[in-house]
Amino acid sequence: MKCNVGTMDRAFRIIAGLVLIGLAATGTIGMWGWIGIVPVLTGVFRFCPAYPLLGINTNSKS
Repeated sequence: MKCNVGTMDRAFRIIAGLVLIGLAATGTIGMWGWIGIVPVLTGVFRFCPAYPLLGINTNSKS
């Protein structure tokens, strides 16, 4: 897996994912908020499987 998620993209994914998970955990938005796990994982591993399919690469180092 080649890194295709840049620094700003990574930070946004992790923060947005954690917010969704937190809202789901407190019961504010319901069970669909657990989908926040996906952006957290793509941010942590710096790889988004949809990006190669769409021809996107936000990592300036590659």
